[in-house]
Amino acid sequence: MNRSILAGAAIAALACGTAAQAQSAVLYGLIDASGSHVRPLGGDSRWQLDNGNLTRSYLGFRGSDDLGGGLRAVYKLESYLRVDTGSAGRSDGDAFFAREASVGLSGAFGTTVLGRNPSPLWLSTINFNPFGESIGFSPSVRQYFGGTVLGDTRWNNSISYNNNASDAPLRVNVAANANETNPASSRGGHNLGGSISYITGPFAATLAGEVVRNSGQAVPLGFESQNIIQAGATYDFSFVRVYGQIGRVRTGAALDSRTTLYQLGAAVPFGHNLILLGYGHSYTKTMLSGVTNRQGSIAYDYFLSKNTDIYVAALYEKQSFVSSGSSIATGLRLRF
Repeated sequence: MNRSILAGAAIAALACGTAAQAQSAVLYGLIDASGSHVRPLGGDSRWQLDNGNLTRSYLGFRGSDDLGGGLRAVYKLESYLRVDTGSAGRSDGDAFFAREASVGLSGAFGTTVLGRNPSPLWLSTINFNPFGESIGFSPSVRQYFGGTVLGDTRWNNSISYNNNASDAPLRVNVAANANETNPASSRGGHNLGGSISYITGPFAATLAGEVVRNSGQAVPLGFESQNIIQAGATYDFSFVRVYGQIGRVRTGAALDSRTTLYQLGAAVPFGHNLILLGYGHSYTKTMLSGVTNRQGSIAYDYFLSKNTDIYVAALYEKQSFVSSGSSIATGLRLRF
């Protein structure tokens, strides 16, 4: 009996040890906090403490389980953080793991995951502009996802695939979601998106498209669907990296609209310093009116270490029919 118990315990310990070796888990994240002076379009100026002006603060967990034969089970859980209040999410309406919550399989075929995933258009937008995902100072992010694109940057109830081509020039990413929570909002339609990118040496280019038929955000009266197409490119000259984007958004609703957008930008590195420049132009046309929005940004970023930097950034915005807006901020980012 004792020998059987000892043998069972040894087998269990061996199994646990093997499982521990096969699995991996990582805790990571970023904290971005800044003080700013802001004057919104058509609004009054104010001083405030901001969270995530250059990069939204977040906390993440990711890991994998080696299943053998080159196949792995993978997962990722990421939560936005509001450092200024200590709250989770970008706003009170966000779920705790609003940045990403996914699980799936990865192998020679690529990676396929299920859950709440970034849309291909969002990834294309942030990767082909010098300010990345900056909601405070990236003209690309602000003009696409500040009101023009009706879908969120992440899709609930979605499936996402990429071809794992981190060391190959051709990258493919596709995603789709099921409209489970509010089928009445858009006749039960599902969102579809995809991108294809070519990256070689200092040059990279991408083409992304998206069809939005459901959204957790407010949609215009009589909304049916929205079609977005975007092209982007970047080239690294060593002393400066230049960026360009052009896109078109068509919204089918009781009052149809068409928006054209283009963005230009540059990143200039020298020593531990980085200067960022960006300009964005969008024009929205309906049967009743046309609205032009222009935004220009500049930022100076100094890296105290590989993981910590301080920055000063400014933005000026002009839009038809309202008074101009502006903001200036100084802050600190820490990655872990």
